[in-house]
Amino acid sequence: MNLSTKGIPKKGLPEGFVYIDELIPDCIIDAKYAGTDNFMGRPAEGYNQPLVVMTTQAAEGCVKAAEILRKQGYVMKFYDAFRPQRAVNDFIRWGDDVEDQRRKPVHYPNVEKAAMFDLGYISRRSGHSRGSSVDLTIVDMKTHQELDMASIFDFMDVRSHPGAAGLTPQQEKNRKILSDAMCACGFVPYECEWWHFNLAVEPYPDTYFDFPIE
Repeated sequence: MNLSTKGIPKKGLPEGFVYIDELIPDCIIDAKYAGTDNFMGRPAEGYNQPLVVMTTQAAEGCVKAAEILRKQGYVMKFYDAFRPQRAVNDFIRWGDDVEDQRRKPVHYPNVEKAAMFDLGYISRRSGHSRGSSVDLTIVDMKTHQELDMASIFDFMDVRSHPGAAGLTPQQEKNRKILSDAMCACGFVPYECEWWHFNLAVEPYPDTYFDFPIE
């Protein structure tokens, strides 16, 4: 479900952070952790509104990438960026509760929950909490459909790794379109997730923020 940001009251952010939809008006916001369509099946702590926040520097890179993609007929669809530390702690509690397997058929059918941390799908210290990691995909302007990336967001499996084997040529091409645009604008990909990009030069490399998204 796409969660529209129109009409949502936005509160002030700490200095150095922005709401990305205010800088990229044509982007789509689908804030997964503010709803139930995620690996936990419920909202994460700290996501009080379906909004996507990031550092000014990360946003500047995304604005440039959006222009590259727009010229090719695509718009950005953001799933997540800044993640409060309290949400990361919530993820950790979920990961430690091996009895909760509600979302296994959808998000991790081939992975044991107990292995999530070792495999890099859940982190006890997330770069997202530094504000310069971005989770996104791209949508075709004409069809209004997401490009086929061979897996859904937060599909915890080797199939989600950039360069995964067994993808169709079109799926590989779609991933490359996204990756090329982001890498051209100062981001580097994450080895386990095709949708995840980190700003190469972060403004807050050692700070883990915990303000709520609201």
